[in-house]
Amino acid sequence: MAKATFKPYRLLGIDPGTNVLGYAVLEIQSKKTVKVLEMGVVKMSHLGDAYAKLGKIYERLVTIIEVYQPGQMAIEAPFFGKNVQSMLKLGRAQGVSIAAGISQGLEVTEYSPKKIKQSVTGNGNAAKEQVAAMLEMTLKVDLSSHYLDATDALATAMCHFYQTGSAVGGKKKYSDWGSFLKDNPARKK
Repeated sequence: MAKATFKPYRLLGIDPGTNVLGYAVLEIQSKKTVKVLEMGVVKMSHLGDAYAKLGKIYERLVTIIEVYQPGQMAIEAPFFGKNVQSMLKLGRAQGVSIAAGISQGLEVTEYSPKKIKQSVTGNGNAAKEQVAAMLEMTLKVDLSSHYLDATDALATAMCHFYQTGSAVGGKKKYSDWGSFLKDNPARKK
């Protein structure tokens, strides 16, 4: 049986927000090699109108998708909050982000904040700073100059990579912890 050839692919991670939206573009070069191509934030606090902010989100994400040509988008789901107005605004930002991805033909997957933190750090209750530190170690990049919204987007993209395993062959099954750690040494605490 011939071994399947790995085809590199790109994915976009989004941390939605109405004042600051984080994004990150990863290139998956092999089943174990991930490269950060771009990450940053879209700032919208200077825009007073809520609809102008939504328009900016859509336009900027379409541009990022056109430039980097990802095939998949991973987006953080809104978490439950007590402020209904904040939840509504966040939901709109997420919806517009998803619409931008769908309009460009991307497969979209949504992850809860707890799932993202669990995938990246092993702890679903990790602080944003812990998530950023784990990403720095795993990807061997300096994230100190980036907003936490951008690192959250990067974490969302990495969560998707970890959950899907790879574009070829699906997620590998492990019979024990040792086998998993042998293939994923950066995940060891």
